Amino acid sequence: MAHLIRSATNFALRTFLPEKFKERHELAYWRKKLRQESGQLSHGHYERFYTTFFGIDREFYTGKRIVDIGCGPRGSLEWADMAAERVGVDSLTNEYKKLGTDRHKMTYVDAGAEAIPFPAAHFDAAFSFNSLDHVHDLERAIGEIKRIVKAGGLFLLITEVNHAATATEPQCFSFDVVDRFAPEFTVLSARRFEMSGAGIYQSLDENRSYVDSDPTQRDALLAAKLERRGSS
Repeated sequence: MAHLIRSATNFALRTFLPEKFKERHELAYWRKKLRQESGQLSHGHYERFYTTFFGIDREFYTGKRIVDIGCGPRGSLEWADMAAERVGVDSLTNEYKKLGTDRHKMTYVDAGAEAIPFPAAHFDAAFSFNSLDHVHDLERAIGEIKRIVKAGGLFLLITEVNHAATATEPQCFSFDVVDRFAPEFTVLSARRFEMSGAGIYQSLDENRSYVDSDPTQRDALLAAKLERRGSS
């Protein structure tokens, strides 16, 4: 009976309240990870993806205002103690407190990528790691990224591409998603990677370049570094 009730609830949420269905499944994922990691989500692997992976020195962030959009509960910016402001934006922020984010030193803001509650040109750098395909409205989310990054600021993107829509990853796009950030942003670099079954960050560590000549339809990864046009 309990299984039938859960199935009926999931069907109702997916059909009539897709955002709630997505949030429910994302929270279930993070609760599972918390159990697997003995009650404390790790974040030590993050720093290099914000720095050396994109050819950026750690000290670049000294005194900067930075924001991770769709940050999740791991403490993605805990390493950035040199920043003037380090913010994680996520619509599940209040729920994440139950997973231990209240122990983190970065600031969490309860908001979706489509409506980031900060003034225009507030941040020196913004990041979207494994989150752009999770948003409800892609164009609004991109519009907000354009709005909040100051002229001369950076946007770093790591995202899965070429996958079919799922409950938690409803957005479908390919490598050319970076074109949607024009003309406000200039693409400084855009690297394509093969996706393995080990996960996004593990796949990036494997460093297998995407083979364009292979016609197989498959998930892949894009890592892009963009700069906001204009005078700072």
